[in-house]
Amino acid sequence: MMTTSEKERYARHVMLPGFGEEGQRRLREASVLVVGAGGLGSPLSMYLAAAGTGRLGLVDFDDVDLSNLQRQLLHGTADVGRSKLDSARDRLHDINPHVELELHRERLTSENAMHMVKNYDVVADGTDNFATRYLVNDVCIFAGIPNVYASIFQFEGQVSVFGAMSDGKRGPCYRCLFPEPPPADTVPSCAEGGVLGVLPGIVGSLQALEVIKLVTGIGSPLVGRLLLVDTLDNQFRKLSVDRDPACPVCGDAPSIVEPVDYNAYCGLHSKTDNQPAPSMNQMTVRELKQRMDSGDGPVLVDVRQPNEYELANIGGRLIPLGELPGRVHELEKYRDQDVVLMCRSGVRSASALAILEQNGFSRLYNLNGGILAWSREVDASVPTY
Repeated sequence: MMTTSEKERYARHVMLPGFGEEGQRRLREASVLVVGAGGLGSPLSMYLAAAGTGRLGLVDFDDVDLSNLQRQLLHGTADVGRSKLDSARDRLHDINPHVELELHRERLTSENAMHMVKNYDVVADGTDNFATRYLVNDVCIFAGIPNVYASIFQFEGQVSVFGAMSDGKRGPCYRCLFPEPPPADTVPSCAEGGVLGVLPGIVGSLQALEVIKLVTGIGSPLVGRLLLVDTLDNQFRKLSVDRDPACPVCGDAPSIVEPVDYNAYCGLHSKTDNQPAPSMNQMTVRELKQRMDSGDGPVLVDVRQPNEYELANIGGRLIPLGELPGRVHELEKYRDQDVVLMCRSGVRSASALAILEQNGFSRLYNLNGGILAWSREVDASVPTY
């Protein structure tokens, strides 16, 4: 039975045809794990808390950054520098103090993912990288738990429900749609390509809707369907997604039967482990600054996208990583000089260094930490993003 307070709080739910007290009871008894407390995780967790989800788990290991506030409404200006989970806890408790919150202050990995997700009824994937996205998909299939997926980039988003039952059969998984992760550095992140601030609000709300539909049994969840959202044209399209009998995870004869370390596969690294191999020639931002001040500055090649360069740069020649193989000839005259490759954090520039090495360049350095390190250690007036 619902208490008087619950009846008042959830009155607009209880009045809904087909929802009623039974739907609200199912929400109260449900447990949902939200992976990521950022752009998607903000509206997702806020609406799930407001709806009365009984137990809500959040996974995140990051701190609030000023550049988050344009879209991550869980956090405010006063939260900059705080743990995202601390900020999320305060906001969600204010929305609904009756929701039980479980905070997982760690990165989801192949070692802990299975243990973490098996304690929940539904997992909602609000991550921003392919490594975690594939890992979430796989462990949800192993555990038999629905995976409510969403992703965003620039002006567009996607929503679907993977690994859930529909008409007595299990629907497709993420790998049925995208069998293999893309090679490292081939797909820009939101930090590199940008994202419209309202987009995660729209897509994350749709994601929360799919969770509520799964838990309460109302409507038709997006099982076997991929919803595409285009905010520039205000278009919503649905594509059919079939389960692939040859899928390596959910197929008839799966070849992947335990969690995979996709961080290594996708070339992703944590903030403290995002540097290339030690054998690669490195130059710190302080060393670069000293050489520039002394008049002995090396040739600086920035391999970010033009919009990133416009937002924050320290000079140098702009050649985006994807264009570098076809523009190597532009650097021929610098073969006998020191060339420093730079990007946002030092990952793409490491790939650029490898390309130039293959083309016979030898006096190459990767700028350790990229423009983020420059802003942090040399010139704080250079924006971070």
